This record gives sequence, structure tokens and C-alpha cells, in this order.
Amino acid sequence: MQLAAILISLSTTVVGVALFARAIASIYKFIRLGQPVPKGARINDPVARTVTLIREFLGHTRMNKWGIVGVAHWAVAVGFYALILTLVGAFGQLFDADFEVPIVGDWTPYLVFQEVLGFVTFLGIAVLIVIRQLSLPNKSGRKSRFAGSNMGFAYFIEAVILIIGAAILTLRGIEGAQLGADHYQAAYVVSYPLVKLFSGLSVGALHNLLWVVATIKISVSFIWMITVSLNTDMGVAWHRFLGFPNIWFKRNADGAVALGALQPMTSAGEPIDFEDPADDAVFGVSQVEHFSWKGILDFSTCTECGRCQSQCPAWNTGKPLSPKLLIMSLRDHAFAKAPYLLAGGGKDMEGNEQATAEQLKDVPAAALAEAERPLIGTAEENGVIDPDVLWSCTTCGACVEQCPVDIEHIDHIVDMRRYQVMIESSFPTEAGTMLKNLENKGNPWGMATKARLDWVKELKKETGIEVPVIGEDIDPAEVEYLYWVGCAGALEDRAKKTTKAFAELLHTAGVKFAILGKEETCTGDSPRRLGNEFLFQMLGAQNVETLNAALEDAPVKRIVATCPHCFNTIANEYPQLGGHFEVIHHTQLLQHLIDEGKLLPVNPVEGLITYHDPCYLGRHNKVYSPPREIMDKVPGLRQQEMHRHKERGFCCGAGGARMWMEERIGKRINTERVDEALSLNPDIVSTACPFCLVMLSDSVNGKKNEGAAKEHLKVVDVAQLLLESVKAEPAAEPEPVEA
Repeated sequence: MQLAAILISLSTTVVGVALFARAIASIYKFIRLGQPVPKGARINDPVARTVTLIREFLGHTRMNKWGIVGVAHWAVAVGFYALILTLVGAFGQLFDADFEVPIVGDWTPYLVFQEVLGFVTFLGIAVLIVIRQLSLPNKSGRKSRFAGSNMGFAYFIEAVILIIGAAILTLRGIEGAQLGADHYQAAYVVSYPLVKLFSGLSVGALHNLLWVVATIKISVSFIWMITVSLNTDMGVAWHRFLGFPNIWFKRNADGAVALGALQPMTSAGEPIDFEDPADDAVFGVSQVEHFSWKGILDFSTCTECGRCQSQCPAWNTGKPLSPKLLIMSLRDHAFAKAPYLLAGGGKDMEGNEQATAEQLKDVPAAALAEAERPLIGTAEENGVIDPDVLWSCTTCGACVEQCPVDIEHIDHIVDMRRYQVMIESSFPTEAGTMLKNLENKGNPWGMATKARLDWVKELKKETGIEVPVIGEDIDPAEVEYLYWVGCAGALEDRAKKTTKAFAELLHTAGVKFAILGKEETCTGDSPRRLGNEFLFQMLGAQNVETLNAALEDAPVKRIVATCPHCFNTIANEYPQLGGHFEVIHHTQLLQHLIDEGKLLPVNPVEGLITYHDPCYLGRHNKVYSPPREIMDKVPGLRQQEMHRHKERGFCCGAGGARMWMEERIGKRINTERVDEALSLNPDIVSTACPFCLVMLSDSVNGKKNEGAAKEHLKVVDVAQLLLESVKAEPAAEPEPVEA
């Protein structure tokens, strides 16, 4: 028995280690197929990156947001590495049944640690198995976050961990029986019932049982290693190794997720100079090898957990986009194409093969066929990613926010869009109108530039308040805040109500502010997220020049914006163009003015209110509290959160340039969001974004026409609510007194 145990265990170990070493070398070569990243972009501040990695792994900071799932996964993840000495012990016991790990093998604290962690690992994987079974795709359909995941691989991994956890505890029971433990003690705090079970066996029987269980533990461990080594695309297994570098090399060393700014467009790791691009510059991604090595690492790291999918507004409204399935498709395509690429294969921008026939002679036919597939294409074209998948994304950031291994979905989606727009001119036709209007008029509606001041005239007529234009009506040195109105705020009727309300509040608080007026143009948020980087660069450069000139003499280059998209672009993306400004959102400023006592909400605004978090204010910039605190200060309002709010807020459907595209597939995203709001039976739906205001208003109006919403239900910006409470009611005229 002992000899058989040794031969089986050593055989699986040797094969497993050899194949695993080969697999690691293969994955390393595979990841290096990706393009370089800008110098220093992924290795700056190594200390902070290491702290982030330790915090995310040991603290499970991302996973623990999912409650019991996070706790169970922590037990399994930590147990996988912390219990490695139990494998050493099992090897030793094959040769000596009384073997103990040197130094710590008989140390009670270590034995307690081994017992408890072994038990919670076993318990943790059991919990995860139950959770998976309760949400199987064949039961829950698209609502299951496991829909589309490779269930066979998942079951294999779960079975391996369950068997190893059981083997650890069983070995402890046998060890206790061999040592004659006859009462509960710390060293057998979990396994004592097994000790009692085995205590009646003879020494020979205990030894044989020990060798069998040790062999099972070792063999299962290395059969797992052999299996994952032969399947280097098994993300559900490899994420436990690749997750560490993927988190360490994340975009932000401080641990922040890859939201807010989009990355500058690069070619071969260098930023593209749009005024004089290199002749061989590659615009966007049209082939999988055009992704950076971090992108290839992202694809390889995906664990198929489906947290991104469960939060995606497109997937939840019947559209073909699942962030998980998109990453899996790119991973599978990249691995299938890898032999061709590693042999030197590749095509230039004209589609000409760069490798010689000699280089490609040993490449498998399947890899050659995979190399012919277009990255973006319909099923008829055998494309890897369907165009409907690519254009369904609202760039809301839910996927990036939820991913436990820091995959940067939005950057990859926008990179593919960039090629489609700038090289192929292939994008939804409705978006073309928006792009032409921006090029010709500087706003997506194509309205005349002078129309940007119409709201100013309306406000003066309604209230007598005059809004100064910086450099014309007021000196920059006198301005506390430059108010960036934005295209929607200046030109869209519903958004103009927010603009006028905010301006009136600033006037009431005595804040010295000014606007750019006709000098303001679109920030470029929509074209950039659509993929038209050239137009973004043009608009952004123009705005940065205008802002720098307007604020040159201002003591602080301080800007306030009512549009989260403008706020995000100016604050996070204009630094890429040389524009460094202090930017805040209007809700942040209003909260500050209330705290200082410059605005006093006194008039009651009665009703139940629910707040919708704009994605580009919330997830992208972590501004959650100010709007809620403002509403808290308004007397009469009763707040109630929708089920999906804050980090898990649900998109309105307008981001990622979707504001300018028709929604033809599945349920409209704004309708899904309004249905969630209506389930609370509110009197007011509030938000803090002009795009959200338009999308939610459209859906609410439709619901009213159907009789599915109360007639008095209104959709307003937080600033409108505050103005209603701050504004003094006109004094009632005294009634005439009879003589």
C-alpha cells in the first residue's frame, strides 16, 4: 500500500510540476504578444501597488461587497495558499506515517490554524457550490450571473477544493488516532470527532488509511495542476495566479478602479500625436494582438464569476452585451490565435501577411483559421465580437466597479470602437449626425452658437438676475467659480431648468461666478466614448486653450459643472491635453453653501423622493453623498433608495454616446430604471445630470401616457428641489378690512 501510494503520488507530482512550468512559460509568452504600454504607466509607485495587492487579497475588499459570497471566497482563496504545508506533511507521511512538518508540526497554534482554516475552506467551497446551484443558468436564464460561464471547469475546481479540504481534516483525524488523543483539545478543535471515529482501528489499518488519504490529497492536487496546465485558458483556475499581477499592474497604483478618464490613444506604447501621427501608427484595435499586454493579461485573468454581467444595464435589458462574455470571447480568440502569432504571423493595416510561408508551415490549421476571423463582425462574417455587442455599451462602469480582479472592460471596448469609427467609419448611423453637428456647430444638436446664451436672457426676464460672461462683463480676478454650463445645460429645455435654478442659487448665496457664453463648446465626452478620438482631441484642445486664457488672471482655476460628463472630462481627461483645473460638481458646491449657511432650505417640499445616481458622477467619480445630503436638508422630503443605488446604481442608458443612438434591442434601459423607481410609488424622481434628466423624463412621460405613473410625478434635478425650498414664498397681500 505504501509503495503504491508513493509511486502514484510522485508520478502525478512530477508530471504536474513539469506541465505547470511549461504552462507558465507559455502564458508569459502569450501575454507578451500584446503591445507595450506607455513608459512607467503600470509600474509607478511599486510600494503603493504592493500595498493595494495585499489589501485586495487579504482583505478581499472587492469580493466582500457581495456578503456571504465574499466571505466564502476569502476562506477558499486564503486556504489555497496558507495550507500549502499540509501538502508537505502529506508527502512526508507517505514515507513515515508519524512524520511531522519540521519546526511547526507539533506547535499547537499552527495545528489550530491548520484545523480551523481547513474547515472554513471546506465550508467556504461548500457554500459557493450551493450558491452556484441556486443560480444555474438553466433555472434563472439571463438573470444567472453564471450564464455563459464554463460550468464544467467550475465543477471540476469546486470538486478538487472540496476533496482536498475533506482530506486535510481526515488526515488530522488519523494523526490524532495514531497519537492516542482521547479528549477534546486545541490541536483537534475541529477534527476530534474523526479522531474518535478512527481510534478503534489497529496501527496497521491507520497507516494504510493514512497512505490512501495522503495519496488522494496529493494526486487530486496534482491532477488539478495537470488539468489547468493543459488548459491555459481556464480562467476559473488561472485567476488564482494571474489575479496577483493583474491587480498589481492595474491602472491606478492607489487602488482606484479604472474609471473616470479614458486612457490616451497609443500605438506601440507611445501616445499618438494627432497633429502629426506616425505613418505606421495603429489607430485603435482591429486585431487581438493590438491590445496591450495588460489587455491580454486581463482576458487571461477573467474568472467567469459574472459579477460584471449581473450589473450590466445592457445585459439586464435583453441586449447581447455581457462584459464577461466579451472578455471570454477575446480570451478564447487570443489563445486560439496564439500559435500563429508566436510563429511570427500577423497582418499589416492593409491585410497583407507579414510572416513567410516557412514561419507558418508548422502552425495548426485551426490557428490559421482563427487568424482570418475579423475582430468585429457579425455571425455571418465569423466575427469575434458582434457589432451589436460593441455598440450596446453605455460605459457606465458597473463592470469595472464590480470585477474582483480589476479587468478594465471599458478601455478595451473603447479601443475597439476607435478603430471602427476612425478607420472603418463603421458605427450606428444616428451617431453620425451628432458628430457632424459637433464638427460644424460645437454642440450635438447643431444649434447656433448664440443660442448658448438664450437661457441667460430667459433667466433675466424671469428673475432679473444677470449672469456675467467672463472677460466681457466681469474681470477673471473677481470670479470665484467659472460655471461650465455644457451643451445640454445651455440648449436642452429640460436641462436649462437646472441651469437657471443653479445660477439663481449661486446668486442667492452671493457667489461670484461667470460663464464662457459663446466661447464654450462641447467637451468631447460623447465623441471620445463613441471612439472618435480625433474629434475629442480637437474639441478638447480648443476648450483647454479657451479656459486657460479665460482663467489666466484668476487666483484659482476653479470650475463648477452641472453635467457629470463635462465634470469628468474637464477634471480627469483635460490634464492629458495640458488643462489642469480645479473642478467640482454643482451638488458638491451646493452642499458646501448649505453647510456654510449661505443657502437655507426652509420651504417644505412634500413627498416621497428617490434619487438616481448618474454613472459619471457616482461610479466614475465617487460623488454619492452631496446630492443626498442636500435632499436631507429640504424639509418635507422623505427619501427612499431604489434597490440598485450608489456603487450598484443602474444606468439611465445615455452614457457612452448612447444618448445619440437608437435603442432597438430589448427593453429600453431608461424604462427599466423608471420601472424600478415606480415600484416605490414616489412623488419625485431626482437626479444630478442633464442626460439622466432627459432619459428619465422621457420614460416617465411615456408611463403617464400609459396610465402607469401618477400624473403629479415629476423628474427634477437636485438644484431645482433646493431652489424650491430656498426661494421665499411671495408675501400674501393683506385682505381689505371693512370699515
